[in-house]
Amino acid sequence: MTKNGLTALLAPQDCALLLIDHQAFQFANLHSHEPTMIVNNVIGLAKTAKAFGVPIIFSTVLADRGGALISGLQAVDPEQVPIDRTFINAWEDEIFVEAVRATGRRKLVIAALWTEICLAMPTIHALGDGFEVTIVTDASGGVSREAHDMAVQRMVAAGANPMTWMAIMGEWQRDWARTESIPAVAKVLGEHGGGSGVAFAWEQQLLATPVPSETARAA
Repeated sequence: MTKNGLTALLAPQDCALLLIDHQAFQFANLHSHEPTMIVNNVIGLAKTAKAFGVPIIFSTVLADRGGALISGLQAVDPEQVPIDRTFINAWEDEIFVEAVRATGRRKLVIAALWTEICLAMPTIHALGDGFEVTIVTDASGGVSREAHDMAVQRMVAAGANPMTWMAIMGEWQRDWARTESIPAVAKVLGEHGGGSGVAFAWEQQLLATPVPSETARAA
């Protein structure tokens, strides 16, 4: 994996997004983050990928017992049927790996529940198969803060690149002169960007409001 220089930055045409096990059962024992924050962030991440034409692959584990993909995430690509697995490590599931390889992308962006298991296992496995992997730490979570943090350290030591979802958005956008993606990015920020979304909406409102002329002020 290239660790510095321009080619180390993510470009949408090189990436595929893998979202693993964001299901009701997995959220039940999520304690590293406030669960609604992970819901917000992973949906924002998926919408960002869609805005930039990045292929998204959904996967669940034992969905008949653990629940379907959370509805807000499924709604980003309602026609896609998540790849349901028995393997805890998604990278041991042939159907999942074939779907990833079919994208033709070598840079994988992965978020999963839980960090220490369903993110760590496929990340380390895919790295061993020659893929570059970015882990999205704030769209993933573990059973405790320690479990999440230790897993991130383990993956980084194995060669993974840790990022947060809005950092990925900025890296994919890269240049505000790339105006074709700005409307979709602005929408995602407004819906999921927290304070940044509020600030962006305010800026857009100011740009859309004409400045009164001196004559108008005098009147």
